[in-house]
Formats: sequence, C-alpha cells, structure tokens
Amino acid sequence: MRLSQFIRDNVEPILEEWETFARTMIPPAETMSVVELRDHAHEILLAIADEMESSQSEAEREAKSKGLAKPGIKATFAAVHGTLRQRVGFDLTQLSAEYRALRASVLRLWMAHIGEVDATVLEELMRFNEGIDQGLAEAMLTYSEHMASSRDTFLAVLGHDLRSPLGALSSCIHLLGHVVDGKPNERALRIARQSVASISEMITDLLEYTRTRLGRGIEVTPQAGNFSALCEEAFDQVCAAYPHRKLEVDIAPRVMMDFDASRMRQVLSNLLSNAVQHGDPAFPVAVEVRVDGDAAQLIVKNRGTPIPADSMQVIFNPLVQVASKESEPHERPATSLGLGLFIAREIVKGHGGTISVTSSESEGTSFVVRLPLSGSAGS
Repeated sequence: MRLSQFIRDNVEPILEEWETFARTMIPPAETMSVVELRDHAHEILLAIADEMESSQSEAEREAKSKGLAKPGIKATFAAVHGTLRQRVGFDLTQLSAEYRALRASVLRLWMAHIGEVDATVLEELMRFNEGIDQGLAEAMLTYSEHMASSRDTFLAVLGHDLRSPLGALSSCIHLLGHVVDGKPNERALRIARQSVASISEMITDLLEYTRTRLGRGIEVTPQAGNFSALCEEAFDQVCAAYPHRKLEVDIAPRVMMDFDASRMRQVLSNLLSNAVQHGDPAFPVAVEVRVDGDAAQLIVKNRGTPIPADSMQVIFNPLVQVASKESEPHERPATSLGLGLFIAREIVKGHGGTISVTSSESEGTSFVVRLPLSGSAGS
C-alpha cells in the first residue's frame, strides 16, 4: 500500500497518537480540548498525502526537503497551526517535537503494514519526509513571525503606558517649582505620587516576568496568617482606587492558612483591577472567599462581554493579549502590558494552588483561585 493512501485510510489512529503526544506539552496542553490538541492535524496529514502523489521536479523536491517550497492552499494549514500553537503557549521546541512525533508515528504504523522494503518504499519515505519538513518549516515561520509581532506590540504598549505617567510627572515637577504662599501644590503632589506608583508597578511586572522566563519563578515566602483579613484589606484598597465602581464582598471569617501576604495581595489586586476594567459598570464586581474541602477558594466575578472561546486558553499567557479596554475617565490609569493575569497565575502556582476562569453571557466571568490550606506551598 502506498504511504499516501495509508495516511488517508488511517487518519484517526494517527490523530490519536498526535493528540496523546500533544497532551504531554506541559503546561499549555493541560487545559486544552481534543479539538485544540488536534489543531489542523487532519488537514496537514491530507495535504502531505496529496503532495506525495503530485508530480514534482527534482528542484521542487529539493526545495521542499529544505523547507523552501512555496506553500499551496492546503499546505497553509501548517502555517496556521504554527500561529495557533504560539498563541496557546507552545514553545518552538514543543512545536518541532510535534512534527517529529508525527513522523515517527506514521512511519511506525505504516511499517507494520508493509512487507519488503524496496525502492518504491524508499521513494515513499523520501516524499513523506519532504512533506513533514516543509510543514514544519511553514509552522515555525509563522510561529516566529507571530512571536515577533507580539513582542513588538508589547514594546509599543510599554512605551505608550510609560509615556503618560512620565509626562504627568514632568508637568507636576514644573508646577511644584512654583510654590504659592509657601505651600506646595497638593494636587500636583498627588498626581506625581500616582505617576511614580504606576511606573513602579510596570517595572515590577517586567522584572517578575523576566524572572519567570529565566526559570526562577516568582518567589513566595508563606507564613501562617488569616487569609480573610488579607482579602478584606486588599478589597478596601481596590475600592479606594475605583471609587465610582460598585464592588461587593462575601468573605468567610478567619480562613487560616500559610501564604505570602504581599504576593496574595498582588493576586487579588490584579484580579479585581482586571474585573473592573473589563466588566460592565452597570453591574458590581463581586469577591467571595470560602473554604472548600481542603482548600481556600477565592472567586472574583464580573458581568459584561464574555471572554471569546478562542481566548480562554491563552488568557494567562504573557505577550499574547497585551491590549486592554480603556479605563473609564473617572478611574485610575491601568497598565495594559498583559502581565497581570500571568503574574497572578505564577504566584498562585508558587503557593501550590490553581487558577481558572469561566465566562459566559448568562453567568458572567469568574476567576477562581484554589489554595491548599496547609503544606503545599513552595518558595
């Protein structure tokens, strides 16, 4: 049997192996559906089978084996696959590993069905390898292009967000240089402090993002304490920052556990700020803290436009969703670097916990943090 026909006849067994291998790509594959794991694999396989049966010159085959062939209509499925894998958090090593595993799976399954290896079989193998190499080259190209675009957007947003508080700070310094009746300009002082705090938050986020990219993670130092009291304090701070938005709270009294107070305050602040910025002002943002079995559960909920289904998988990833809705005029400026949820996830992971999100038109958007009541946090 020709390898191209074997691929068509055995697409499902091949896809099952693709899915099984893709599931090992941790952490991005942990929460991916079967459809997401098999992303365009069916179309990629059929495109390779079609290419194997097409008439090609030696020059075309050589270019294909080097990943230099011009993609046809069906071959672009590999390119789309590369883009989507970048969006959900696969790295280039994991992307190339998928194609390596696909090559091994197809050849192993096919070899079990053929007899003697002759010149025809070798020719089939060469054509298949050329197709795999071309598909991988297309996937890696679009992956790299999308990554570069995300980084460029990230830097543009960073420059934009830094320019506003720096401009305000410059103006305030000018105003403070003109003392009226021996008293400083209180309004200028307040704006200057807010600007410095905003810049400091962005720099802190960037430093912590860099730490995680270097493999160090975000350090947490858990100590025994009252998690409920910490949440109430953080809630009050966010209420003060957004005085024109309604926020509701339902916190169980004295949830005692080991946690890093400053880090968990940062998690709650990030989640609440995100809920306020993206929620419908006509509805309150709600915070709930309760004990659920052997874990403390923190829920931050808002109503408004639900998170698109294709964004649910990547919402905690950095350099993917850097844009955010503009704050209302009466609300304090908020950075839009796209690192708040990423950092919240890393802090929760450092405590041995989990963070998840659900979103629908009817139920609203809920971020759920689960933290072990004892024993699982690391540093």
